[in-house]
Amino acid sequence: MAVVGVDFGTLHSKIGVARHRGIDIITNEVSNRQTPSLIGFGPKVRAIGEAAKTQETSNFKNTIGSLQRCIGRTLNDPQIQNYEKKFINAKLVDVNGTVGTEVNYVGERQTFSYTQLVGMYFGKLRDIASKELKVGVSDVVIAVPGWYTDIQRRALLDAAAIANLNVLRLINDTTATALGYGITKTDLPDPESPRHVAFVDVGHATLSVSVVAFAKGQLTVLSTAYNQNLGGRDIDYALVQHFANEFKGKYKIDVMSNPKAVFRLTAGCEKLKKVLSANSESVINVESIMNDIDANSKLSREELEELIKPQLEGVTAPIHEAIAASGLTLDQIHSVELVGGSTRVPAIKQKIQEAFSGKPLSTTLNQDEAVARGTTFACAMLSPVFRVREFHIHDINHYPIKVHWDASPTDPDDDTELLVFPIGNGLPSTKVLSFYRKEPFSITAEYAEPDKLPGGINPWISNFTAKQVPPNPTGDSTCVKVRTRLNLHGIMSFESTYVEEVEEKEEPAPQPMEVDGAAPAADDAASAPAPPKKKKVVKKKEIPFVATNTSLPKEVVEEYKEKELEMHESDKLVFDTEERKNAVEEYVYDMRGKVEDRYASYVQPEEKQKLLVALQEAEDWLYSEEGEDAHKSAYVARLDILKAIGDPITFRYKENEERFRAVASLRETLNTYMSQATSGDEKFAHIDEKDKQAVIEKVATVQKWLEDQIVRQSERPKNVDPVLTSAEIGKKRDEIIYHAIPILSKPKPKPPVAPGSGAQTPKPEEQTRTPPPPKEAAKEPSEMDVD
Repeated sequence: MAVVGVDFGTLHSKIGVARHRGIDIITNEVSNRQTPSLIGFGPKVRAIGEAAKTQETSNFKNTIGSLQRCIGRTLNDPQIQNYEKKFINAKLVDVNGTVGTEVNYVGERQTFSYTQLVGMYFGKLRDIASKELKVGVSDVVIAVPGWYTDIQRRALLDAAAIANLNVLRLINDTTATALGYGITKTDLPDPESPRHVAFVDVGHATLSVSVVAFAKGQLTVLSTAYNQNLGGRDIDYALVQHFANEFKGKYKIDVMSNPKAVFRLTAGCEKLKKVLSANSESVINVESIMNDIDANSKLSREELEELIKPQLEGVTAPIHEAIAASGLTLDQIHSVELVGGSTRVPAIKQKIQEAFSGKPLSTTLNQDEAVARGTTFACAMLSPVFRVREFHIHDINHYPIKVHWDASPTDPDDDTELLVFPIGNGLPSTKVLSFYRKEPFSITAEYAEPDKLPGGINPWISNFTAKQVPPNPTGDSTCVKVRTRLNLHGIMSFESTYVEEVEEKEEPAPQPMEVDGAAPAADDAASAPAPPKKKKVVKKKEIPFVATNTSLPKEVVEEYKEKELEMHESDKLVFDTEERKNAVEEYVYDMRGKVEDRYASYVQPEEKQKLLVALQEAEDWLYSEEGEDAHKSAYVARLDILKAIGDPITFRYKENEERFRAVASLRETLNTYMSQATSGDEKFAHIDEKDKQAVIEKVATVQKWLEDQIVRQSERPKNVDPVLTSAEIGKKRDEIIYHAIPILSKPKPKPPVAPGSGAQTPKPEEQTRTPPPPKEAAKEPSEMDVD
């Protein structure tokens, strides 16, 4: 079982694996430790990750990002329309009530929901991990933003199922960071006086704050807070707008009207931001931004801070909120840990420090990989094949969840609402709700404070309906118990419903004891049997119920899974076909050059002419309409035709190089065994002369064969197939080795023992002594026989 953790990010994702007694962040196909969270659709194949990033500028209308931000949302969500849309160039559409996209794929317009898109992306991460680990990957832990609601978490689990991944846990990114920090600490205090650490994570799109209490072997999340619309991309976008306005007046171009120009300018602004993080002033140069214009400008750090002033003002509010919710004072916070690439911006770092009243900021964690490492630790803790030091995680619920129901006809004034899981409720958590009913009833679960949910997320979570209520024998209402659970993923569900029935069972009465073997007299009242005792036993009787939630139906998940498998196989076939096509093209150009240079003396004129004609025909076919869109088998067949002509030439060239090494190796072996067989060394003195002579004759025979073959080969031109090959020489070498080694490595015989030289000669009385009986006959117990 592979131990894999995934940090699912807005800009890119990272994959961690547990191996070699540690955590490694693995690289993708281009050796990057992070994979862009992008999916592109083309006329033949999908491009996911690095491939999508490469063609993003040229295929921007069919390249989709913001996977983490859009999954589980609706098209009309204000967050999508007013915020995410400016970072997405593809067309957004409604797909079965959720946001999706419409793209050109394999020559037709197709729509995909964001759940499907994330499933495609997870499939790519799965393949990267499988290739690195050389084993199939199925069990993972995925880090998600703590502000994810029930619908978003369920959508992410559906996406993982589409990619054939089994999610052991959805862990909040702030909790994963805290786990990576605490599990490696050996100096944590006792639970009575925990160490309080604040984590501030400013990533590409979100600012997250958490306050965590650490003690020996455990962490407890005290509070969390978020600014969901503050990150590195917001700083980049502010710079893009600034320079777009500047270039409109300076170069008379409207950058914002041209998506390709926006891509180029965004890349320049991102570089500028990084340079200004370490310097007070820098320049921006964007070549051919649009209309063949090279745009340039400069900016100081003070000007940057003025431009992003609205973004900087959003830094402190979540920090103050998290501290207040934790119930701690600033003096009680031991340290402040910074995570996320955007914390490198000096202005953001300064705002964070001001919010903590000047408390020093720490960067002991890897700011880019802390979440991925913590996620992998969480997976290792859940894996039965990996040993991790015992460490308990006490995470909390971020949004209050309530249930409400219709009033009972028998008691219309009764309460119809109950807060089941308040903010800060531990994860996982199970609660049993009791209802007194005579008829079937329904319950609705939803978030208690909709205004605190991100964007326009629907507060509805789940509906529950008890299909039947068994009658109470007394005629009163029946007490129906409903079991609700907030699981490790942070998902609320109705687990079961039942009624408790009390049954009385008779315990067997104790039998009267006999005294001195005589039964007690029948009229003895003291010894009469006591009446049987009755014991009350509570039994649970399950009641059928129906619960609905936002998860996709199983049949829909299976349909998406089959479609994803088809696309995956189609992509693989296209990649394999392209690989075979490239192999043909490479062979054409490689052989054409070598036959005129390196292979010139190894090819006959008629062979050369035949090969050049075949190469030209293959090249013309490759660049014809037929060769451009041929099947994989056509490229394989074409390459086989070329190799049938070219391989003999290549063989002659390689044989000429390898033959000299093979001959030298055989001669060395012959000389070694000849010298051993003819030497007077004491090491070989015990070997029979007849055997030595056999080795000498065998060496002489092989030596003569070799010399004869070398003479024959020297008489043949290089452009003719050789009569002496390195393979034949190797066989002869093996032949002499197998013949000589058993003879020349024969061990010396042991010297005979002289009479009377030791205790090995038995004494006369010992020779006449009666031998002891066999071990079996002696019946001596062995160790196994003794208890």
